[in-house]
Amino acid sequence: MIQAIKINDGDNVAIAVGSTGMKAGEKLEKEGVTLIEDVPQGHKISLRFIAKGERIIRYGVAIGTALESIEAGRWVQEKIVEMPPSPALKDLVWKQPPPVPCKPLKGYTFMGYRNADGTVGTRNILGITTSVQCVSGIVNHVVRILKEEHLSRFPNVDDIVGLNHIYGCGVAINAPAAFIPIRQVENLSVNPNLGGEVMMIGLGCEKLEMKNLEAFHVEKAGTPRDSLSTMILQDESLKGYMDMVDAAVKLGIKHLEKLNKRKRVECPLSDLRLGVQCGGSDAFSGVSANAAVGFVVDLLVRAGATAVFSEVSEVRDAAPVLASRCKEKATFDKLISELDWYDNYLHTGGVDRSANTTPGNKTGGLVNIVEKAMGSVIKSGSMNIDDVIGPGELIKKKGLVFAATPASDFFCGTCQLASGISIQIFTTGRGTPYSLPAAPVLKVSSRRDLSHRWFDLIDLDSSSIVLGEATIEEIGWELFNLLLDTASGRKVTAAEKFGLKNDLAIFNPAPVT
Repeated sequence: MIQAIKINDGDNVAIAVGSTGMKAGEKLEKEGVTLIEDVPQGHKISLRFIAKGERIIRYGVAIGTALESIEAGRWVQEKIVEMPPSPALKDLVWKQPPPVPCKPLKGYTFMGYRNADGTVGTRNILGITTSVQCVSGIVNHVVRILKEEHLSRFPNVDDIVGLNHIYGCGVAINAPAAFIPIRQVENLSVNPNLGGEVMMIGLGCEKLEMKNLEAFHVEKAGTPRDSLSTMILQDESLKGYMDMVDAAVKLGIKHLEKLNKRKRVECPLSDLRLGVQCGGSDAFSGVSANAAVGFVVDLLVRAGATAVFSEVSEVRDAAPVLASRCKEKATFDKLISELDWYDNYLHTGGVDRSANTTPGNKTGGLVNIVEKAMGSVIKSGSMNIDDVIGPGELIKKKGLVFAATPASDFFCGTCQLASGISIQIFTTGRGTPYSLPAAPVLKVSSRRDLSHRWFDLIDLDSSSIVLGEATIEEIGWELFNLLLDTASGRKVTAAEKFGLKNDLAIFNPAPVT
């Protein structure tokens, strides 16, 4: 039975494994350390005497310095750890990274929906784009009618969703940062899982005008006219609520008829676009779930596919590592620019990246954002970074892509959807029913007790890595095969079974008027 986990030979702390942690008087046989106080599960145990001011090491890096002397066998809590400053971006210099030695991964395919623009979806969904929150109530009603009364006639269509959000009105539409939320609304409607069919509903007096969304599709996205339909609720031809609903249902049926003609075809794995994210993280996340995801990310990159990782404030303390993995100078420059923009964004709000860590993270053993960052970045695997994109910016290159999004689950997920992922893997230690409205989300737990309590919400339990029952590679391959089955429609996620769909959260750093 594994008592505690030490990640790196140079670490001076380990995390307690047992479901109830470790008790005072228990001995870590390998380290020769006897606990002098109880240590909860996932929390850190000092492996030797740590002097005041000395660095506390986990993952082989300093997650802080000791605010007081710490005896061996003591519980290393947040209150005795001083967080270090974030790495200075100005000190980072690009150097051509050596290629990662690996063999291309060949022979893997999935059954997907091929789109006219070359992208491939994992689901065939009618998405109804909204230009403003005011229309969301009617859109939800229309979705219910379409699903309950009409969807059964279109067996090749997987779902109907309203792409509702709270942007569009009461906003400074011409503010310098307004392009960020507008880009998300525009790009959400061209997600690969929506099949190129664009149905948009607006109110008529909002600042994000329907004519501008139409122009995006006609002039930039190349959406064919017969695949684009719009509706304005303030149109004088519409008389009363049911007239609006009936008109929207009629438009929806037109798009469903076209989507129903689509069928899954065999596609090379290189056409898959995976997003990876974590939420409700704990001290085991970086050891089990995120490590397994990182293994899968490496497999996908080796196969020529696209893997997107994100969450700026959660990887900010790993900036030197990320910078050293940028394949090109332009990618490095974009990384530094995006991280610097976010530093300034947080500073303007009077906080820094330390505000990211939640009470649940701390209960799960993470003392600060530095420790959380070291576990979070493991999701990105070991390959070099092929591209960096802004929040909600469309994916431009295959390979490993860093999307500079907020770390908040729903902002990050919405941005990844807008960038064009077709499926997501989400890791959690504390548990969350998080899901996305237009892409399947595979939920991976880091702890055994979570997978037992939430037996019908977790798709894969990775705790066997922590418990020494399986290797990262074994769980990684299991997750990889589950990913292919889910992408191909042979399996559905736990969230899909229950119809869980979280609201979209458009990231809007611009002023609200």
